[in-house]
Amino acid sequence: MELPLLDLKAQYETIREEIQEAVLRVCASQRFILGPEVAALEEEVAACTGARFAVGVSSGTDALLASLMALDVGRGDEVITTAYSFFASAGVIARLGARPVFVDIDPDTFNMDPDAVVARLSPRTRVVMPVHLFGRCADLDTILEAAAERGVAVVEDAAQSFGAVDSRGRSAGAVGALGCFSFYPSKNLGAFGDGGMVITDDEALARRIRLLRVHGEEPKYHHRLVGGNFRLDSLQAAVLRVKLKHLGGWVEGRRRNARRYRELLEAVAPENRLVLPGDYPGHVYNQFVIRAPERDRLRAFLDKRGVATEIYYPLPLHQQECFQSLGYRAGDFPEAEAAARSSLALPIYPELTAAQQQYVGTHIRRFFGS
Repeated sequence: MELPLLDLKAQYETIREEIQEAVLRVCASQRFILGPEVAALEEEVAACTGARFAVGVSSGTDALLASLMALDVGRGDEVITTAYSFFASAGVIARLGARPVFVDIDPDTFNMDPDAVVARLSPRTRVVMPVHLFGRCADLDTILEAAAERGVAVVEDAAQSFGAVDSRGRSAGAVGALGCFSFYPSKNLGAFGDGGMVITDDEALARRIRLLRVHGEEPKYHHRLVGGNFRLDSLQAAVLRVKLKHLGGWVEGRRRNARRYRELLEAVAPENRLVLPGDYPGHVYNQFVIRAPERDRLRAFLDKRGVATEIYYPLPLHQQECFQSLGYRAGDFPEAEAAARSSLALPIYPELTAAQQQYVGTHIRRFFGS
């Protein structure tokens, strides 16, 4: 059996006619940048997340970049973020000349340790950027309280967590000053290319993001500030509007598959030090990431049997070559480093069948001699 990590063709077959209708609608309009499709998507995302404002942008990375630019983050500033995430979380900080200040993670959730954030706040801290990793909301209350006391903004990197909610029922991205989403095709809400969104309850920040995405232009050819080309394409917005209608069912499919993995693997997990993601109600399982002490051998074993997996992430951010000048060393963030050595993502997409999951579970049990 050949089992991909993600099967977008299977998803497309269920919405083919809706997608084609949406694309043809844009073609007929000949409006390809921003326009009514983007405006409609912004309204729908705002309603879905409970935010007052949503601003479509060109990617999840640009959502983060524009958010920091809107807060005037620059040289000499510090932004606290996790040592264990996709590169964009730290890359946008460095691009603005600010310093990424890394903190370790909670090993149970893969998300940043709130107490570590509080310990690293300094007079130079301008922003705290928590990441809702793999589809599970980070614990924000301690971070929000400490940040508010010091006048520090919280920008949520919710790139992997559209639709996730925390224990208090708050949507990922809608808790801090700004929340950022990615619509990269592999996300649980994915476009047919790059796309992103910034959400906020602050009207002034929303207006600033809208300016930044069009080179700070207002009115035409008059530039109030230096922005960038962060515009969202109409075709991507039209595709996302179709997919957003199906997201609830897809998330439930991912949760169903997560429950099935637990049923298949719980018997062998403790004795083999195999750690499964916790059963957290608001988790959207953008990834289903297990931890195994012999991760690389397990991955090779599954690969030979046709099961695709992925390592998110093999090297923590503080150990990346481009950040060597920051002075971090191996051992500075032991939980992030341990996660990098042991984490492995299994297929979790909603179209995954019970038979396919049984195949994965059977071979993982065989690897461990069960």
